[in-house]
Amino acid sequence: MTTLLEVENLSVSFAGPEGAAVSAVDSVSFDIKAGESVALVGESGSGKTVSALSVLQLLPYPHAQYSAGSSIRFDGRELMGASDRVLRELRGDAISMIFQEPMNSLNPLQTIGRQIGESLLLHRGLTEHSARNRCIELLELVAIDDPEHRLDAYPHQLSGGQRQRVMIAMALVNEPRLLIADEPTTALDVTVQAQVLDLLNDLRQHLGMALLLITHDLSIVRKMCERVNVMTSGRIVERGTTEAVFSNPQHEYTQHLLSAKPSGNANIAPEPARLVYDARDVRVWFPVKRGVLRRTVGHVKAVDGVSLQLHAGETVGVVGESGSGKTTLGLAMLRLEQSSGALEFNGTDLQPLSRSQLRPLRAQLQIVFQDPFASLSPRMTIAQIVAEGLDLHQPYPPAEREGRIAAALEEVGLETSTMARFPHEFSGGQRQRIAIARALILQPRLVVLDEPTSALDMSVQAQIIDLLRELQARRSLAYLFISHDLRVVRALSREVIVMKDGKVVEHDTAERIFTRPQSAYTQALIDAALNLKSATGDVVSQ
Repeated sequence: MTTLLEVENLSVSFAGPEGAAVSAVDSVSFDIKAGESVALVGESGSGKTVSALSVLQLLPYPHAQYSAGSSIRFDGRELMGASDRVLRELRGDAISMIFQEPMNSLNPLQTIGRQIGESLLLHRGLTEHSARNRCIELLELVAIDDPEHRLDAYPHQLSGGQRQRVMIAMALVNEPRLLIADEPTTALDVTVQAQVLDLLNDLRQHLGMALLLITHDLSIVRKMCERVNVMTSGRIVERGTTEAVFSNPQHEYTQHLLSAKPSGNANIAPEPARLVYDARDVRVWFPVKRGVLRRTVGHVKAVDGVSLQLHAGETVGVVGESGSGKTTLGLAMLRLEQSSGALEFNGTDLQPLSRSQLRPLRAQLQIVFQDPFASLSPRMTIAQIVAEGLDLHQPYPPAEREGRIAAALEEVGLETSTMARFPHEFSGGQRQRIAIARALILQPRLVVLDEPTSALDMSVQAQIIDLLRELQARRSLAYLFISHDLRVVRALSREVIVMKDGKVVEHDTAERIFTRPQSAYTQALIDAALNLKSATGDVVSQ
């Protein structure tokens, strides 16, 4: 096979405080042959995404600087210092990229169809009609339901998993020779992960497409890649065939990555556990309107008759594929989404309460969102973010206020010296700890955790799960834990609810769900998780 991409002595630095240069990538070299799949693996901050962005020269200039001697050649053509015209010809055509954060990469003002079709119109010169038909085919390939209507949707109208699938469709639209996939399945549930990975493998073999996979999920690497490069602190510390690296890792950092995974058992509160929340027959139906008069012709039943109870000191996990209604259920229980049914918090039904009547209870009902970078204001310091709810619900004198902020940060494992910094200065795991501190500073009784570990490295996932368990035991917190990662759910949850199309298909203890599932759908989820996770010796059920 001919070498398609050659990266030699790549060194990248960024302008730091007072002009000091901060090294992000240091003398990195790797290559990819035509049709080959190669992985860059490492934790957040290791330099893998910076290396990938450098291939398409997407780093901001002059903030990012390349050292002399850095070379990136694609099909024999040098890309370092290439003209904008050359780079435009390659981007989205011969080389395409799937970005990690779909909500930040998709234009909120344009429909999905327009964004996917843009590359077809630019590089292939298709008509609007032909481009639309090709877009429908691509959405079908990446398992988007009702693709013809989804083309007219905007990004905010799709779930996180659906947005990620749209990004994959955009990257594949022109059948590139090299696909750079930066955490392509981070936001996807296990069954869709398996479908997308199989799709990428099929397309790679059918088109002869090379793949550069950027990920922290080692199970995906073993399934997808022939060779692997392990990165930490901007350097490649180990490289080789995937089989050799996984079966006999030489570097201690590689050994650390392979051994890191969420573990332990869910907290069990002493009997009798206090009932914190009782949800009965919860329904969230969104009207479907058609015609000039916008008459309601049907409903999307996002949540359809779900009941559950949450007790102090225990966790109920909610699992299901993207679009199953998991997040909508959590938002409905917090009265952040209009619903019907009984929502009793500490014996008080929340449904008939007005906004003013509900406000005093808000401090006791908190949520940690999936994407901490999106949920933390970039214009506020960490102290301002953590204290925002405190200032609204429980105002304190300045000295005591600062003490409570410091205590909240220390409780989640962050130094008090970080209070004056901004969210962009932290890693993904640190930002999630900040989001947890913001929720816990108000001393809530119930916390809804919406995919709080999905975008985190394996080792950081384990740290966050241990932290959540410790905080729950110390404060007798009730958790509603929403996730597509069955391994994480098992490590934290005593009970598990499995949802599909807005309905509960199975509800039992975590032990019985994972060892003796009754529903074919639950078994399919577990099987999909096993197919991915068994690559690293990890198992979901015994």
